Amino acid sequence: MLIYSMGVSVDGFIADRDGAFGWSVPSEEQFRFHIAQTRELGGFLCGRKLYETMLPWETDASMRDDELGAAFADVWNALPKVVFSRTLESVFGNARLAEASVGEEVAVAVGATRKDVGIGGAGLAAAAVELDLVDELSMFRHPVVVGGGTPFLPPMTKNIRLDLVETRTFGSRVIYERYRRTREESR
Repeated sequence: MLIYSMGVSVDGFIADRDGAFGWSVPSEEQFRFHIAQTRELGGFLCGRKLYETMLPWETDASMRDDELGAAFADVWNALPKVVFSRTLESVFGNARLAEASVGEEVAVAVGATRKDVGIGGAGLAAAAVELDLVDELSMFRHPVVVGGGTPFLPPMTKNIRLDLVETRTFGSRVIYERYRRTREESR
């Protein structure tokens, strides 16, 4: 199963008009939840910007200065990653550059594990959504309206039917929503 999960504003953006997303920094409770979710993945596909944002977890020893940081770094470093980029010539750690189309790389990643596979990065996830490859959408809805920026989902030409399969409200007032595709004919 391919899962797209990101922090979003109430109005549906993963970054504001300036590209900032500091409003989505997780609380300790939410970070523990992220670690547990990441531990359940068998692979991850990401765009260049997300890869570069997450790279310090693999290269910066100070990210391991506390128990939660070390736990996340261990889980993230062990996770096989495929990076989609037109500009990078190499990647670090347990990652490789994508060599095929989004559809082909998703098929390889999902076929290589019995676990779910994550996908992240607005452009890459948008391509996967448009290709009808994403099975679940998960969002951490933060109590902020940013009024524009990078949308969680691309504009769509047809409806995508979803079932709400899980919700959780964190002490920080962030609401986790998890939706699964119904794979029925859209109406």
